[in-house]
Amino acid sequence: MQENIYPTYSVVDKKSLLKQNGLVIWLTGLSGSGKSTIAQELEKKLYSDGILTKILDGDNLRVGLNKDLKFSNEDRIENIRRVAEVAKLFVECDIVTICSFVSPTENIRNSAKAIIGPTNFHEIFINASFETCSNRDVKGIYKKALNGEIKNFTGIDSSFEIPVNPFLNINTNSQTVTESVNAVYNKIISKINNNAKI
Repeated sequence: MQENIYPTYSVVDKKSLLKQNGLVIWLTGLSGSGKSTIAQELEKKLYSDGILTKILDGDNLRVGLNKDLKFSNEDRIENIRRVAEVAKLFVECDIVTICSFVSPTENIRNSAKAIIGPTNFHEIFINASFETCSNRDVKGIYKKALNGEIKNFTGIDSSFEIPVNPFLNINTNSQTVTESVNAVYNKIISKINNNAKI
């Protein structure tokens, strides 16, 4: 593995500054499952604890960093590779990074995990059925996909592989946003605070 060309402050130095452990909370699930909503509410909850966070959201990055990418398998792989590399940079600064991406296959998610590092990668499956997501259809994209206006749409003409062994499974078919956020928070907070140099 190639080391940074230029020297940087050590992990201990940065942990002393922020008094938290940087890690990645990787939210995966179908479009409309609640990933972005949970990410935003989780960020608010962590902020109230004085924890510095950064959200990396699929929709936002596809109009900036990844605006040149479409939805072919190759472009999905490159999309997640870039995201993982960015997330890794934030984690190296001990920033809690919340990633909200469909990331539909085990290979794609495993590639992100390999880049970020297994210790810092926490995969959370935002579990909502196709029916639930299509009924919500807050962006109107399921209607377009079902009408053939959007190709390679996950859940319709592109598959979603259910995570084999996620850090946490959140069922948004039945859980409220508050219940979902609290479940993620309670599962992750000790890892953010544990061994942080305060």
